[in-house]
Amino acid sequence: MTARGFDHVVWTVRDLAAAARFMEQAGFRVTPRARHPWGTENHLVQLDGFFIEILGIGDETLIPEASGNSFSFGAFNRDFVKSREGVSMLVMESRDPAADRADFEQAGLHVYEPFSFGREAKLPDGGIRKVGFDLTFVRNDSDPAHGFFTCLNRYPENFWSAEYQVHPNGTTALESVVIVCDEPAEQHIFYAALTGQREMRATSLGITIETPRGRLHLMPPAAFASLYGIEAPQIAPGGSVVAALGLRTRDRAHVAQMLREASLEAVEAPEGLVLPAGDHFGLALVFD
Repeated sequence: MTARGFDHVVWTVRDLAAAARFMEQAGFRVTPRARHPWGTENHLVQLDGFFIEILGIGDETLIPEASGNSFSFGAFNRDFVKSREGVSMLVMESRDPAADRADFEQAGLHVYEPFSFGREAKLPDGGIRKVGFDLTFVRNDSDPAHGFFTCLNRYPENFWSAEYQVHPNGTTALESVVIVCDEPAEQHIFYAALTGQREMRATSLGITIETPRGRLHLMPPAAFASLYGIEAPQIAPGGSVVAALGLRTRDRAHVAQMLREASLEAVEAPEGLVLPAGDHFGLALVFD
């Protein structure tokens, strides 16, 4: 089984423009709004090999419903944001979608039909820029509220922008994805298959899985409150919430100053400088 790092997260919000403004206030450079043919719209925050996809629902009439064994990205996120805002989907990098599918099936997971999409964009100089992605969707029966897939970027040279990876707050990379759940031990089999990492560290604070790009932390609410200095998100019995993203920065004091100047209140905690979810679209940001 191949070890997979985090590729991106899908952060689904009700007001896409407001979420983009919030990220800019927090010191991030945000890409222009883009539109999907299946009714969703997004802005991206690109880091070093990882990105945050801020997603909104654009035209609901374009959203196809799921049928049979096909997965509808638009319908899933439309339904997710009806109940809450926050990270709706976790995405791992892919080098070989067929191998991903074989790994997941061997682990006994439900795998949806393959899905690919791409487009061509005409540049001002008359050239053509292609982007294309192959997605392998998989279901976590222990956490049906969230979506999971691997993503093969067929034209990374056309997707990544050096300009948009330089952020005024000095953020450079993903450190961690933090999931709050009642029983971390009940989730480890799925995440071992998703990440391709069978080795994990279990303590009284939860379970940690090291991936080639970012750590995955699974922890109960009390551990989250202790480590991050803020109240843990509400979870239903047996449920999970992607509570925080840990981000690597060049200068935490500089980030703190930028947040103060933007009137964004952050908390110093054992795991870093925490910008609580609060009214910030259901996701805490942690600067290390």
